[in-house]
Amino acid sequence: MNTPVSAPQQNAPGVLTFILLRLLADGEFHSGEAMAKQLGLSRASVHNALREAGGYGLILHSVRGRGYRLANPPQWLDAARIGECLGETGRHFRIEILDSATSSNTLLMGQAARGAPSGSVLAAEWQSGGRGRMGRAWRSGLGNALTFSLLWRFECGLAALSGLSLAVGVALVRALHGLGVKGVTLKWPNDVLGAHGKLAGILVEAQGDVLGPSAVVIGIGLNLSFSGTPTSRIGQPATSLEEMITVVPERNLLLAAILRELCGVLEVFSRNGFAALRAEWESYHGARGQQVRLLLPDGSKVAGIARGVAADGSLELEMAQEIRKFNVGEVSLRATGGVNAAD
Repeated sequence: MNTPVSAPQQNAPGVLTFILLRLLADGEFHSGEAMAKQLGLSRASVHNALREAGGYGLILHSVRGRGYRLANPPQWLDAARIGECLGETGRHFRIEILDSATSSNTLLMGQAARGAPSGSVLAAEWQSGGRGRMGRAWRSGLGNALTFSLLWRFECGLAALSGLSLAVGVALVRALHGLGVKGVTLKWPNDVLGAHGKLAGILVEAQGDVLGPSAVVIGIGLNLSFSGTPTSRIGQPATSLEEMITVVPERNLLLAAILRELCGVLEVFSRNGFAALRAEWESYHGARGQQVRLLLPDGSKVAGIARGVAADGSLELEMAQEIRKFNVGEVSLRATGGVNAAD
């Protein structure tokens, strides 16, 4: 009998689970006895470790006499492969891949404080405590999302970093367009949208002095598919690359494409600030000209027509025939209807 193996827990997969899942990465059947012998374990240990797989968005089949097979094996991240895809641009990055992490942003912020170089990249196959803006949790299955953080150091101070999350959005759209993904828009200040909701989120955290220098950790979470992961867990309208393109790009190629565009955008931002990227961001602005509602940090709300963004990245909102500006990090944007309801 072909039986899906599932589990409800959402703790980080164990070391043995990762080892076994990599043995099953070819999508073929492997006997539990053979894997146990290869690893010097008991068959019970193999069985118990693989029982966790269903809780991470994977579909694992167990067939008596044949063994175990992953119906949707993850495309594992590989630093060497990413470096090959980056080519000459790879010299700007130092890439580290973790099986699991609580939050790649938190870990990389700690490394930044200890002197990690600019261009350090920390990607995790599984994040048990992935964070979005305003403390929201980022949820994904194993292999069906791309979650990573990038450390970038600036000579300028914190005050000059206004609009950085918008600049990162420009890089993401460029990368997706370059891979043939259409219908991508930006929502101020830090979301990438598809036709049916949120495709990717950006979390920017900075440390340093007002006058400089400063270090920024840029966290990105991008939905690749919702295979094996109930969308009801996400808690907001969301979409994935699988719904937007015929063939989802291989994860290593996708990460390399994003890093390449980030490198170019961040270098422009370092020299000229967000003003140099403002026009391009506005060309991707999904809510431009729409009636929107802003949620202020104190819980109050204001409404108006989104007219664009200023040179410092603040949102320009028309209210009672007057243009008012709202700064990045102070408000959250929700449109009154349609796809921009994601936040």
